[in-house]
Amino acid sequence: MEFLIVAVIAVVIVLYNNIVSPKKLIDDINPFVKKLMEKDYEFLLRVKYKDQDIDVEQLFFQRIRNGILVTIVIIFMLLFMNKLNYMFALFAFIAGFVTFKSGYTNLKNYYKSRLHMINQMLPYYLKSLEILVQHYTVPVALSRSIDTAPEVFRPGLKKLVARIDEGDSTIQPYIDFANDYPVRDSMRMMRLLYRLSLGSQEEKHEQVMMFSRTVSVLQNKAREEKYKERLESMEKRTMVMLFVTGGGVMLVLFMSMSIMMGI
Repeated sequence: MEFLIVAVIAVVIVLYNNIVSPKKLIDDINPFVKKLMEKDYEFLLRVKYKDQDIDVEQLFFQRIRNGILVTIVIIFMLLFMNKLNYMFALFAFIAGFVTFKSGYTNLKNYYKSRLHMINQMLPYYLKSLEILVQHYTVPVALSRSIDTAPEVFRPGLKKLVARIDEGDSTIQPYIDFANDYPVRDSMRMMRLLYRLSLGSQEEKHEQVMMFSRTVSVLQNKAREEKYKERLESMEKRTMVMLFVTGGGVMLVLFMSMSIMMGI
C-alpha cells in the first residue's frame, strides 16, 4: 500500500511540473490510451466545440490527470485522518474513475440535450420555411430564413446556402445538413426539400402542399412529446413531494417516540 501511494504521488509530481511532456507520455502509452478512450469521444468533442481547433488526446489526458488527482487527494485525506485501509483505498480509486468518466458523461448529456432541442425546434423552423417557399425558390427561401431561424440551425444553414450558391446542385448539401442535425425526421425533410427545389413551377403547388402536410404532422408530434414531457415532469415532482412529506412525517414520529421513551 505504501509503495502504491508513493508511486502515485511521484506520477502526479512529474506531470504537474511538466517533467514529462503530456503529449509525449500519451504517445508512449498510446495503445493503452486508445483502449480507454470511448469510441465516440472525438465525435462528441467535435459536436460541442464545432469548428474550434481542439487536441483530442490532450483533452483526454486531462481527464486521466483529473481522475488521478482526485484519487490522490482522497488518499491524502484518509492518511491525515488515519483511516486508510484497502476498502477506503478502493473507494478513492472508484472516485477517481468516476471523475475520469464524468468528462465523457457531460459530453454525452450535452449531445442528447442538443438533439432533444433540435428535435423540438425543427418542425417550427420548417413551418416558417414552408411559408417562404410558397413565394420564393428553395435556395432563396433558405437564405432568407437564416436571420429568423433558431440559433442552433444558423451555422448549418449558412453552410448549406453557401454550397448551393457555389453551384452545387446535387442533394449532397441537403444530406450534409441533415447529418449535422441527425434527429428523427431531418433526413426525410431535407430530401423533400431537395425534390421541391427540382420541381417545375406547375408542380410546385402540389409539392408545397405535400411538404406542408408533412410539417404539420411533425408539429403535432412535437406538441405531443412536449405535453408528455411536462406530464412526466409533474409526475416526478409529485412523487418527490410524496416521498419528502412521508419521510418528514416518519422522522417526526420517530423523534416524538424517542422523546416519549426517553431515548
